[in-house]
Formats: sequence, C-alpha cells, structure tokens
Amino acid sequence: MSQVVTRFAPSPTGRLHVGNIRTALHNWLLAKQAGGRFLLRIDDTDAARSREEHVESIRADLAWLGLHPDGEERQSARFAIYEEAFERLAAQGRVYRAYETAQELELKRKVLLGRGLPPIYDRSALALTEADHAAKAAAGEMPHWRFKLDHDTPITWDDGIRGPQHFDPRQMSDPVVRRADGSWLYMLPSAIDDVAMGVTDVLRGEDHVSNTATQVQMFAALGAQPPRFAHEALLTGAEGKLSKRLGSLGVADLREAGIEPEALVALLARLGTADPVDATLDADQLAASFDLSRFGRAPARFDEAELQRVNAAIVHRLPFERVSPLLPEGMGEAAWEAIRPNLAHVAEAAEWWSVVQGPIAAPAQDAETATFLQHAAQVAAALDWQAAPWAALTAALKDATGRKGKALFLPLRQALTGMDHGPDMNALLPLIAQDEAVRRLSSN
Repeated sequence: MSQVVTRFAPSPTGRLHVGNIRTALHNWLLAKQAGGRFLLRIDDTDAARSREEHVESIRADLAWLGLHPDGEERQSARFAIYEEAFERLAAQGRVYRAYETAQELELKRKVLLGRGLPPIYDRSALALTEADHAAKAAAGEMPHWRFKLDHDTPITWDDGIRGPQHFDPRQMSDPVVRRADGSWLYMLPSAIDDVAMGVTDVLRGEDHVSNTATQVQMFAALGAQPPRFAHEALLTGAEGKLSKRLGSLGVADLREAGIEPEALVALLARLGTADPVDATLDADQLAASFDLSRFGRAPARFDEAELQRVNAAIVHRLPFERVSPLLPEGMGEAAWEAIRPNLAHVAEAAEWWSVVQGPIAAPAQDAETATFLQHAAQVAAALDWQAAPWAALTAALKDATGRKGKALFLPLRQALTGMDHGPDMNALLPLIAQDEAVRRLSSN
C-alpha cells in the first residue's frame, strides 16, 4: 500500500474557524497515525476574494496548533496543470459548453419542481451544433463548461465513516466546472490536484458527500484511482445547532480568550468520536489512537464550556518553561507551580502574582480575630521563612490559641492574601516576603 497522504485545502477568503481547524487536525492525525504525509493546499483560484493576509494567518494558525505540513501547494500556481487536464477531458467529450444564465437555470428549476420532478439540469446544451456555438460566439456569448456525468456507471464508494455509498448519476446535474470568464470552480481543480499530489485519503465534512459523488467520476475520467473518502458529521453548538458565533469562531478569538493550543487539539481530536476527551494525551498519543471507525453519524457538538474545562486541565499541567515568556516579570518556577492549580488561563497568573507582590485589600476583622492576627504576626516574625513557614505558623497558633480548622486557617488566608480561597498556602506563603507577611498580619 502506498504511503498515506492527506491534505487540508482551505480557501484564503477569511480566517480559519473551529470547523476548519477540526478538519485540518483530523487529516494531520490520520497522516501521522499512519506515518504518512500531511499537505497544505491553498485553494486560491478565486482571485477576487483571496487575500494574502489570510494565507499568512492560515499558516500561523496551523503552526500555533502544532500542525506542521509536510508540503504546501497553491492552486493559483497550478493553472497550467488544470488547463492540460481540461483539454484532455474536452477531447474525450467529458466537458461541454453551456450558455444558460442564472435566471434561465432558475426558471427551469422552478418548472421541474412545479411538475414534481427533481431539479436536474436537462443537458439541453448537448444538443447545440458547432454552427450554434459559432453563432453564439459571433453574438458575444461566452460559454461556461459542465462536466458530463456517465449515466451508465453507478457511483459507489466505501466511506470511511458513513459506510457504503451509492449515487445514481442520472439523478444528478452535470456540474459547472469552469465559468465563462475562464475561472475555475472548486471540484475539478481539486480532483486534478489530488491526483497530482498523490493524495490517498480525503477526510472532510459530510456537506461534501454530493461533491464526492461527482468527483468519483472525475477521477475515473482523469484515468486515476479515487482516494479513500471519509465524511464526518459537521460541528454543532452545545444547543444542538450551528450558531452564528460557532460558525465564525476563529483561532484568533480562541487565543484572545486564553485558550491553549493543546486544549483545542485535545477537544477537537475526539469530537465526533466515541472516545472521551483526555487532556493528558499529547499529539503523538492522540495520533496513535486516531481511528475513523470510532466516528459516529450524530452531530459533533462543540461545547465552549467543555473547552474551558479542558483548557484548565491543560494549564494545570503546563511546565514553567512553556509559560515563562507569558508570566509577569519576577515570577519564577516556584510561584508558577504554586499558582497554576488555581488557574483556568495562563493570563490569570498575573492576578495571583499581584497577591504575592501586594498591596492587598484584606477584609476587616472583629476584635477577637484582630488580636489573633496580631499574635500571628509575632509568631511569623520569629519563624525560619525557608523552612515551611505555613506549617510552622499554623502549628504554633493552634497550640497557643486552641483554634483549628476554618477558625484557624481562614483569617490567616484573608489577612495574607485578601482572599477566602486560592493556592495552597504551604506553597504560596514562602513566596511572600517575611516582612511583608508580618506587615499584612499586623495591619488588622
């Protein structure tokens, strides 16, 4: 069997959103799992809408996620390849000229629907003679081109997720593959590229199933074996439908919200499968367990609340080396390890570091608690700050005052941090300078 080759083929007409990212990730995982190659193809045949800044953002987004392509192609540099294949198809009679306007096609569609018939193109253009074409050219009419489906050959393939697929080409319209201005539509250049690039597996959304049915015949007309196809269920929001927000949620939005790339990869890798999301698995482990047979036909629900939970779990595991450029000045490894169990996002470390550095606003205490804190300040001043000061402080105060549990710990935490909760004080207190801790305890 040839080496597995997958591809991700975005159009640079906007930012990548979560649905695009999931497609890219699954193709990367499929290739990595098989020891194959993952290719990036920029589908920029639409010159009017394609933007170079979007090409750069696609590359940057993939790099941020750790999805590094093994090669890159751009359709705008491959027009000669398309032209050569197109001429071969024309010589075979597999593409033909048609002239209907959008309005004429819509009228035909309405007539067919009114008769209770499927709105399939009637192939009337095939009846035109060379004299008819010459007359239209003389009148300034330019043709668009359709791919002629083979009505005598049923379309079948064994889909990697959906199972056996069957389409009757007689119930399908011959697709337009080239506009009157010579520009290309999606399907034919994509098939030509998949052949030329050696793509063996095409994994994409279920909205492409009908495109695949057409492209199966395009591959045959090009004299090529079709790749293996798999179509996964589309993403929906937690409420069960694709929200406008989800449809436009991009990598930039997620990064701005403090989402770590590892969290997005962990969630999207398993979304649509029967496998649980596991924040402890790295990309290599996710790839090793990637299996198309684990994908279901039910909608794949993207829950932003679940992403936040996964992100927190990822943050709690991030090593200091990974986050150090993102932390406040002066915050070292001990501080990071003390604070990270309380973080949902790395950026929140700055808030806890400000608690360490001060100043803080401690709540007012009653007279009895204020006296207790004054005593705590005297004990703290005499401690060896390098030898577990929190354990020593609370043990001494428990023995001296008889306080225990919440009555012992909460007033100390409030006075030292201004908070009712937070990081383990065993780890946090040594980060606060001893004289600053004494001052905070005494201020009540």
